[in-house]
Amino acid sequence: MNHWLVKTEPNDYSARDLERDGSTEWDGVRNNAALKHLRAMAPDDTVLIYHTGKEKAAVAVAKVVSEPRPDDGDQSGKLAVVDIRFARWLEQPVRLSDVKADPFFADFALVRMSRLSVMPVSHKQWQRLLEMAGDSTAGR
Repeated sequence: MNHWLVKTEPNDYSARDLERDGSTEWDGVRNNAALKHLRAMAPDDTVLIYHTGKEKAAVAVAKVVSEPRPDDGDQSGKLAVVDIRFARWLEQPVRLSDVKADPFFADFALVRMSRLSVMPVSHKQWQRLLEMAGDSTAGR
């Protein structure tokens, strides 16, 4: 199982929308590096939902529930999508400012490549992010 972080503008589609819908097709990824990461996702991988804009914080956890596949709406055949399902809210948001202030995250893509919309999260980074969120499952 791998861990990921996906970014979304909450005015367009938020974690609250994902919770309401239950699951969604994660689409709209156009950056080649982000597409590479999206195509590497697999069912049961875990995903942090990160709100961009004014919030700039990881707010929820989701699960990948499908294999990546071509985006049916893409005539070029270059884009991909994956289905994700809402899992739970983080006990408290993990703000970008707190991540940047922690030297542990110096090599984290969220800090180094701030415009990347899909990125891997190492197991150690995942655990640290959950700890920062006050998550009781962080040590497991």
